[in-house]
Amino acid sequence: QVQLAESGGGVVQAGGSLRLSCAASGRTISTSGMGWFRQAPGKDREGVSAIGARTGSTYYADSVKGRFTISRDNAKNTFYLQMNSLKAEDTGVYYCAPARPYRIRSSWHVSAADGFGSWGPGTQVTVSS
Repeated sequence: QVQLAESGGGVVQAGGSLRLSCAASGRTISTSGMGWFRQAPGKDREGVSAIGARTGSTYYADSVKGRFTISRDNAKNTFYLQMNSLKAEDTGVYYCAPARPYRIRSSWHVSAADGFGSWGPGTQVTVSS
């Protein structure tokens, strides 16, 4: 089972930027689609972005499209989420996990890979308005 450790969260003013990292251990993630999820207070966890294993194709929820960029460094067994133009509604705990994107009409959505349940502690992102 892969172990994932998120880092890079913090407190930032609206319009600012943060870069999250997810370091994997236990097995390589180079052959896995990976994704970022977030959970705001009082809300369910939602998928934010995903990146494919072989092609490196990227997928974004409508709420972050154009502001967030997901990337991966397979040599480091790590992937990232660059978050720009942050908004107060981006506040929450961010998690990483094996993920798969799926499309509903014109919008992409991200879900955790089937059977994944070993969520890490996440990293807190707070955007002040």
